[in-house]
Amino acid sequence: MASLLRLGTRGSKLALVQTGLVRQALARAVPELAAPDAIEVVTIKTTGDAIQDRPLSEAGGKGLFVKEIEDALLSGRIDAAVHSMKDMPTAQPAGLVISAFLPREDARDVLIAGDITRIADLRNGAIVGTSALRRRAQLLYRRPDLQIVNLRGNVDTRLAKRERGDVEATLLALAGLKRLGLAVGAPVPEDEMLPAVGQGAVCIECRVDDAKVVGWLAGINHAPTATCVTAEHAMLAVLDGSCRTPIAGHAIFDKDGALYLRGLIAKPDGSELIATDRTGPAADAEAMGRAAGEELKRRGGKGFF
Repeated sequence: MASLLRLGTRGSKLALVQTGLVRQALARAVPELAAPDAIEVVTIKTTGDAIQDRPLSEAGGKGLFVKEIEDALLSGRIDAAVHSMKDMPTAQPAGLVISAFLPREDARDVLIAGDITRIADLRNGAIVGTSALRRRAQLLYRRPDLQIVNLRGNVDTRLAKRERGDVEATLLALAGLKRLGLAVGAPVPEDEMLPAVGQGAVCIECRVDDAKVVGWLAGINHAPTATCVTAEHAMLAVLDGSCRTPIAGHAIFDKDGALYLRGLIAKPDGSELIATDRTGPAADAEAMGRAAGEELKRRGGKGFF
């Protein structure tokens, strides 16, 4: 029989694992999607997957891992799309909406450097591989002696390049490593390496007028993750004037149930970093994010944007 729901995704190992988690959640929450053939997974190659020779910031930044998937959604080739939230632009194309989030995984970065577990313990002048402006800037802010080189590819590729000595260290998202079942490296405290906006969160996008799919996705939405990402993306939307400005942000609920947001901007060479934070009720998530972004933009001025 024909599938009831076609899920679009990138074809990387991590993307397929994340899509599998969405599929399992839907099968548990929606009885009619529990049959083995009820959900079809459609893999789609994106521009971001094709670019391996330079940092994504030089090729257009945000949206490079989602455009082709969103095109498939708009054309009706798929019914919903599974994305890593950190790849998402601050606004969706007309007709599309993010309808659900899975529970967020640990948002921290991991330092992978053999027996070395702290950035402070890397040797003077160590070669560190990363293509992320955010990681580069925060590394150089604390360790201007480090040599930062571009390192692209999926998780396995980057780990292999470090193993064979192309670089001495690299940084990867802990969430992806955990979802792939890889226990490597040491988590970096957020006061040393603030995560990317949306890092660790998986979102599901669909057509806004597809009431059936919107309803199915509502059944698996993790509201706390949605609230945290709302704050982070509101901040990013204010700052998103240039894909060449390193930006980081992470929101959590503290032990008292208040929403706590941290954000920062930095110069790409790490020579300057400006940080801020906000605390407030969940209902103020978007306003908190905008206020944090406006403060950072004001304090950064033309030197950052």
